[in-house]
Amino acid sequence: MGTNQPPNPKPSMYLEDMNEVAKVFARFDANNDGKISAEELGGVLKALGSATSADEVERMMQELDTDRDGHINLEEFAAFCNGSTDPYHSAEKELREAFKLYDQDHDGKISVAELHQILSRLGDRSSEHDCAGMIKSVDSDGDGFVNFQEFRKMMTSSSRNTAA
Repeated sequence: MGTNQPPNPKPSMYLEDMNEVAKVFARFDANNDGKISAEELGGVLKALGSATSADEVERMMQELDTDRDGHINLEEFAAFCNGSTDPYHSAEKELREAFKLYDQDHDGKISVAELHQILSRLGDRSSEHDCAGMIKSVDSDGDGFVNFQEFRKMMTSSSRNTAA
């Protein structure tokens, strides 16, 4: 299943990230059919509090659906997550967008309540206590919140931690 590597400037990074990418993909793939439809993409964005219009969702689908079958498969999703067109810019931009979705009050940090709210909207049954533990595990400055730098470090180091 993971033996066919797509052309990628950093194939090892692709393989290291695949577990995390697959987990995120599964959250988008609400009906578990192995592909993300425009409706599923729009539903997740709405659950995350994004006021994305149907036209914007359609443009996103056109950008991500490289084989033009009307759905986003895991490989297309992984290429998007890995920023295959401009790796640094796309990855940084996507991290910032993801952070903004979690940072509901736009104060530059993710609180336990914000994390719990987003995970609940996505169907995750983590308690606030669990969310506090998640935040504590990445809160390098000890303020009880996750700022963007901590979020970036968490998202980029999770693949390194699973590589060994």
